Amino acid sequence: MSRGNRTRHTFRLLPALSRQLADYACRKRVSQASVVEAALASFLSPDGSERLEAAFSRRLDRMSRQLDKLDYHIEVGNEAFALYLRRWLAVTPDLPGEATTAVDADARKRFGHFVEALARRMEAERRLSDELRREPGEDGAS
Repeated sequence: MSRGNRTRHTFRLLPALSRQLADYACRKRVSQASVVEAALASFLSPDGSERLEAAFSRRLDRMSRQLDKLDYHIEVGNEAFALYLRRWLAVTPDLPGEATTAVDADARKRFGHFVEALARRMEAERRLSDELRREPGEDGAS
């Protein structure tokens, strides 16, 4: 049976796919047949695979930029920690055996303060990388 330039087809779809089709057609205020027609035309068009490849390429480029940014932030964190550790080792003297107990207790207390300060900084969303990007003439007050 044809109407004008159209040929009638009967398709069987999974119930979930049928609901998705109906929801999409309702949201776009078009018929389900026109959605299926557009999807088939896109899927069967010769440049469809090229468009899909271009979309994947754009997504991969964006992910690559995100990974580069993540790599930078990890590198900044590692360098900051290494700088801190070098300084700490340079200024911390070796202790005699009898002083270790008191120093261990003090170290646990200081480490607790460090963890609290780190948690506050992470909650405030202040980042070292933001401070590194500041202009040289900017003041460091936040």
